[in-house]
Amino acid sequence: MESENKLWELIEERTRVGADVAAIDRQIWDLFGEEWAIMYTDLAGFSRRVARFGIIHFLQVIYESKRLLLPIASRHGGSLIKSDGDSVILLFRSAVRALEAAIEMQRACGNENARRVPEEQILFCVGIGFGKLLRIGESDVWGEEVNAASKLGEDMAQAYEILVTEGARRACGDVDGVTFEPLADQVSAFTGYRAAYPGGRARRSPPTSPA
Repeated sequence: MESENKLWELIEERTRVGADVAAIDRQIWDLFGEEWAIMYTDLAGFSRRVARFGIIHFLQVIYESKRLLLPIASRHGGSLIKSDGDSVILLFRSAVRALEAAIEMQRACGNENARRVPEEQILFCVGIGFGKLLRIGESDVWGEEVNAASKLGEDMAQAYEILVTEGARRACGDVDGVTFEPLADQVSAFTGYRAAYPGGRARRSPPTSPA
């Protein structure tokens, strides 16, 4: 709370007539700027499955997904920043560690889903960014890579996909067995890639109804 208050004090100062905006921005980055890999996750098919099976059914799927996947993220050095419905935000010091965690998480979902009926499957989507961001306390992050990872993980990725930003792709470098395929449907704000890895699922056709 103290760090959040300090941030908004500086933002308020920035709004004043004659404020030295550049100096205030430098102070904000000096206080809160850190380099991280950020992972946004989502579960595909929320609206469709809620409409068909009810919200309590989907809450169970959310619970089971976190029980399965958060320990994997932790083993790879991931820290949980925020959980909002079926979306989770995680930070990793290394883009490679984030990618390795995402691959293991997707494989765990594939193994788990093989034993589940379709309506109970964990259809996991991942977006990963890497770069300098503003970390405010233990529960909030802001920045261009945050926005891009959110767009990839929550809006663009389909079940079983791992999408990464250009910053994350560069930070990963060469990873054994992994290739990065440029997305056919890019957005204007950033360049995205699909991580293809051994055992990964082929990209499915887009869903016929909104997620």
